Amino acid sequence: MPLDSRSQMTEEELRAAPESDYMSPAQLSFFRDRLMAMRDELRTRQAELRENLETADVPTDPADRATREEQEWLEMRLRERESTLLQKIDESLRRIHAKEYGYCTKSGEPIGISRLLARPTATTAVYT
Repeated sequence: MPLDSRSQMTEEELRAAPESDYMSPAQLSFFRDRLMAMRDELRTRQAELRENLETADVPTDPADRATREEQEWLEMRLRERESTLLQKIDESLRRIHAKEYGYCTKSGEPIGISRLLARPTATTAVYT
C-alpha cells in the first residue's frame, strides 16, 4: 500500500495504535508529512534570514555597527543550526523512503512513537 493511500492519521490515533502497527504506511505517512512541513518552514526561515543579511544597511555609528555585527553573527549561528537540522530532516525522509525510519541505527530496536513525536529526526532509541 503506498504511503499516501490513507487519510492523515492524527497524533491521538498514532499514540493509540497497537504496537503491531509500528511504522505502518499510515504512520510513516504521518511522520513524512510532519518532516516535510518542518523542512518547508526551515527553508522559508533561511530564505528570510538570507534576505535580511543581504539587504541590511551598514550603520555608520560604531555602537550601531557593533550591534548589527552581533545580530548578524547570531543569525549566522541560527542558520548553521537550521542547516544541520535540514540535513537531519532529509536523512529522516530518506529513511522513511527506505522503510528504515523509526528504528534505532545502533540496535535496530523501535525508537518509539513518543520519542519520534518529540524529535522526528531521532535515529537512536532511549533506554531507561
